[in-house]
Amino acid sequence: MQLVPLDAAVLDALAAGDEAAARRLAPVPLTPWLTGPECRRTWAMRARQVAGDPGAAGWITRVVLDADRGLAVGRGGFHGPPDADGMVEVGYAIDPRFRRQGYARAVLRALLAEAAVAAGVTTVRASVSPNNVASRDLIRSEGFVRVGEQIDDDDGLEIVHERTVGTRPTAPA
Repeated sequence: MQLVPLDAAVLDALAAGDEAAARRLAPVPLTPWLTGPECRRTWAMRARQVAGDPGAAGWITRVVLDADRGLAVGRGGFHGPPDADGMVEVGYAIDPRFRRQGYARAVLRALLAEAAVAAGVTTVRASVSPNNVASRDLIRSEGFVRVGEQIDDDDGLEIVHERTVGTRPTAPA
C-alpha cells in the first residue's frame, strides 16, 4: 500500500469535477469514486489549502494505491501540517468497493509511522462521526483515546480521539 501525492493541477481538476483532466494528470489511475461527487468536497478543500499554503502539499490527502493490484482504493492523509502544539489530524476513506479488506488499517498505520518520524509532531488526532462504528473501532484498536467532541460545519457531531506519537496500542483489558 502506498500513499501517492497529487499535485495542485490534479487537485484543481478533481475539485472542479473535471474527470478527464484529473485522470490525464494524475500519477496513478483514478477510480470513479475518487473522481466523483463523494470525494469532491475533500479535493476542493485540499486544493484551496495548497493554493494558500504550498508547503501543506506534503501533508494533505493522497491517493491510497494497492501497488500489488495496481488499484487506487481510497484516499488518506493528514488535514494539514502540524499545528503549533504539534498535532496532526488523520483522515481516510476507502472506496466502498474495497472496504473491509484492511486498507483503512494500512493507511492509518502508514500515517502513524509518518507522524512518528516527522519533526515537531507530538499528537495524532482522529475525529469520527458517532455513527461510524468501523472507523471508531479501528482508531481505538490503534491506541487512540477519546478526548472530546466537536461540531464540524459539514459533518456534524464528531468524537475527537488522540494518540501520542510513538505510542503503541495496548491490548484491551
